[in-house]
Amino acid sequence: MSESSSVKRSIITGVGSFLPGEPVSNVDLEKTIDTSDEWIKKRTGIERRHIAAKDVSTSDMAVEAARQALEHSGYQPSDIDGIIVATTTPDQTFPAVAATVQARLGVPICPAFDVQAVCSGFVYALSVADSLVRTGQSKRMLVIGAEKMTSLLDWNDRTTCVLFGDGAGAIVLELDEQGQGSIEDRGILSTHLFANGELKDILYVNGGPSTTGQVGHLVMEGREVFRYAVEYMADVVQKTLDHNNIKASDIDWLIPHQANTRIIAATAKKLDLPMEQVVLTVADHGNTSAASIPLALSAAVHDGRIKKGDLLLLEALGGGLTWGAALIRF
Repeated sequence: MSESSSVKRSIITGVGSFLPGEPVSNVDLEKTIDTSDEWIKKRTGIERRHIAAKDVSTSDMAVEAARQALEHSGYQPSDIDGIIVATTTPDQTFPAVAATVQARLGVPICPAFDVQAVCSGFVYALSVADSLVRTGQSKRMLVIGAEKMTSLLDWNDRTTCVLFGDGAGAIVLELDEQGQGSIEDRGILSTHLFANGELKDILYVNGGPSTTGQVGHLVMEGREVFRYAVEYMADVVQKTLDHNNIKASDIDWLIPHQANTRIIAATAKKLDLPMEQVVLTVADHGNTSAASIPLALSAAVHDGRIKKGDLLLLEALGGGLTWGAALIRF
């Protein structure tokens, strides 16, 4: 293919993460909650999580993750011309967390907004950012997943409060015009987004500005969420493979939403992908909602597992229900 017919792609050039405070283990939770380390690990694979202090906000964590991603990429805040934050736990109803991040980092005037798709939020934000970059509306963007999920928890509900944690992950996404329109191109190759609002009542928060006027607490029907997660994850993964005319064996790394090791293992099994090729951080972070995929990505890049040229499959499911996947050549 000639240079004049090259394909524009958005590529990841930096990754970063932030986890607040010291990790809180399952054993620590046993002291105040009617639960056990064995029960939590057996059902979820979670061993510890980070809980942000009262004076630590979602934007605080987003800023720190963004700074690390910028440092990794070699760029300065002045090089950024767009910010998207995926979050379901904003500092305030408005303005967007992205606007606060822009101000605190000193990013010049640009689009800055939040995306709310709960645990699928980072995949949704990635898809939007990819479109903005490829169509020339932005040249280099920060895409961040940041959550203070512990602010939504009912600490008397032992079935949900042990599952979640706080944190943030970020990437720098920028335009690359060297693509040839093949699966070998570096960058985001495809994204696939879905939602089924008929299932909104199996995972939700029982509050909000226009209803109770309060934040509310997270409510989940665990068995139903598990059932749909396994079904929808298998479906979106297959759609992604079919769309790109590849086989599961072509994937170097599966980077799933970190909610439950049993869901992740079930997805890997359907792909016939060994767990050695799955990035797992749920044991250390718990479910950090929209932050979980960028946290896992950052961990695997910085420890050397993920290398330039690797083919990555990201997938997530969250409240809504929303779900989605992204295929990326790192």
